[in-house]
Amino acid sequence: MKKLLVAVRQNARPLFLSSLFFGAALDVSAQKTIITNKPQTASSRLLYGEASFYANKFNGRQTASGEIFNQNKFTAACNVLPFGTWIKVTNIRNGKSVVVKVNDRLHPKMKRLVDLSEASATKLGYTARGVVRVKVEVIGKNKPL
Repeated sequence: MKKLLVAVRQNARPLFLSSLFFGAALDVSAQKTIITNKPQTASSRLLYGEASFYANKFNGRQTASGEIFNQNKFTAACNVLPFGTWIKVTNIRNGKSVVVKVNDRLHPKMKRLVDLSEASATKLGYTARGVVRVKVEVIGKNKPL
């Protein structure tokens, strides 16, 4: 009986240690998922995706940040960057770029990276197309000169 208990303990030790390791690994991956679902901090990095622009019906309405939306200002809606973040948006097709401030959010089901004001879309040259592939460079919280 004593030999049986020793054998069980010796076989159980690797199982116990591996369960601790895999449990910790699962815990870490869960933390990563939680972090990526929150708006990201403004840091020096590049993002790629699609950009669209606001319909005129939103002009004069309040944005998610509390500001009043104006089609003639250089602003953007973005779900992955904090309000007040300045970004440089570049139209990949023609190389034109514009600097805008994030002051709104897109609909949660929207898969686009940014939704720009009409003034911003005009400067990027895609109002006739409606949607365009863009590169977004995060500038930060301070307004660029």
